Amino acid sequence: MKRFTLGATGLTLALAMTTTLASAQSLRVTVAEYSAKTGPYFEEAAEAFEQANPDADVQIEVVPWDVLLQKLTTDISGGANADLSIIGTRWLIDFVSEGIAAPLDEYMDEDFRGRFFDVFLSPSVMDGQTYGLPVAASARAMYYNKDLLEQAGIDGPPQTWDELAEAAPKISALGDDIAGFGMQGKEIETDVYFYYAFWAYGGDLVEEDGTSGLDTEAGYQAAETYKSLIDAGATQPGVTAYNREDVQNLFKQGKVGMMITAPFLSSQIAEEAPDLDYGVTAIPAGPDGDRGTYGVTDSIIMFENSQNKELAWEFLDFIFTTEWRAKFTEGEGFLPVNPEVAAMPAFADNADLKEFTALLPDARFAPVIAGWEEIAGITSDALQTIYLGEGEIQPTLDAAAAEINEILDQ
Repeated sequence: MKRFTLGATGLTLALAMTTTLASAQSLRVTVAEYSAKTGPYFEEAAEAFEQANPDADVQIEVVPWDVLLQKLTTDISGGANADLSIIGTRWLIDFVSEGIAAPLDEYMDEDFRGRFFDVFLSPSVMDGQTYGLPVAASARAMYYNKDLLEQAGIDGPPQTWDELAEAAPKISALGDDIAGFGMQGKEIETDVYFYYAFWAYGGDLVEEDGTSGLDTEAGYQAAETYKSLIDAGATQPGVTAYNREDVQNLFKQGKVGMMITAPFLSSQIAEEAPDLDYGVTAIPAGPDGDRGTYGVTDSIIMFENSQNKELAWEFLDFIFTTEWRAKFTEGEGFLPVNPEVAAMPAFADNADLKEFTALLPDARFAPVIAGWEEIAGITSDALQTIYLGEGEIQPTLDAAAAEINEILDQ
């Protein structure tokens, strides 16, 4: 996915063009689609807001994640963007640097700020100003199928990558349609799936000298770990054809022994595969005990060219009340971003969520640097080349690192 930029002319045009079709009390909200529940939730919230504000007209547009950035880029360039939108927080630096996202601090008091855990709000703070609110938060942990591990004679989930490499082939040997380790190799977060082992081997995405960490021993070892699993038949065949949802579906069908993903899989299992006997544990550690989970936030931002900022803020204030946050967070299976929501029994007593929250002290977030989406794409392309056996590990990662360094030098 390419980094999007708007030149001065494009930005001036975008900011100059107003949403002329909307009245002063009309509000447009672009929403990223997390699941089949996303649209209905926001429609319900919009209807409740309209009932409390009879002059308001809230229009919800739900957009799939894999096309959201391109959709926003096109809309912004044409001055046709909404008033509010969910975005990946990792995109925010580009939105801020281009003057697209509006700062929210003038609307926020200390009570409002106190609704959030700082670890989830702080990624949206840049140069002392807050440009987004954490609408969704997640970390990653390893799910495992207890029945498959037992059938393979494995006493509990692997705690290290070496143990996983030993266990996964045994699980795969249970049947032609069984994969010991479910592995993502397609679409968004393909790079992230690699980082789990990369961090365990002591890697840093951006080294202290400001260069890529892919061309390091940690990168080579992590890639070797994954490629060895593929070559040993310990993963599902053709990993580059499987995105995150595909692998999750295999797990829900009882065809995967272990996989790494987010809290929302627990909610899906409860609804779609309630008889599946599974557990959640920490991501495997490296030889020195290092491990790292991927911390993720998505933010909702207000556009600088919105003609209805006061109404937009009122809607944000409404959907970030405890009642509506709890409804969204539980429905989508995310981690609570609000202390009051986290204290509710549905979250505080959830054993799966406790495993994820225990990993938060080790959470790594995508670097807040310009062009990160392009860097992620370069990394994913290199990994696919390795997984397909179309390139040797070291020269492929070295070439990717060189390309990334050109972006980092800009």
